[in-house]
Amino acid sequence: MENGVKITRSKTYTASRAWGAETIATMNGITTRLHWTDQPYQWHINDGDEVFVVLDGCVEMRFRDDSGADQSTLLNTGDIFYASAGTAHAAYPQGEARILVVEKEGSV
Repeated sequence: MENGVKITRSKTYTASRAWGAETIATMNGITTRLHWTDQPYQWHINDGDEVFVVLDGCVEMRFRDDSGADQSTLLNTGDIFYASAGTAHAAYPQGEARILVVEKEGSV
């Protein structure tokens, strides 16, 4: 970071492995990371809230609603998905995707 400024070109970001990430910032216990992937991310439950922003590509987001029923929605570039703490979810990119994830520091 130079002079307190960091610029990340998300459109061209590629990680060395699926779901590899670059940390953009950590503020007051919240991390913002840019992820690149072309592979699904397994079902998981975060211990904090999560905001998931598709910057490039398309991602099928699977989640369980309050009754425990499986649901699915297709997220396109610019779409934002919010999962409250304790919500089971899994991401299935349709090809390459770049995703900005904002969540509690230390979440997986």
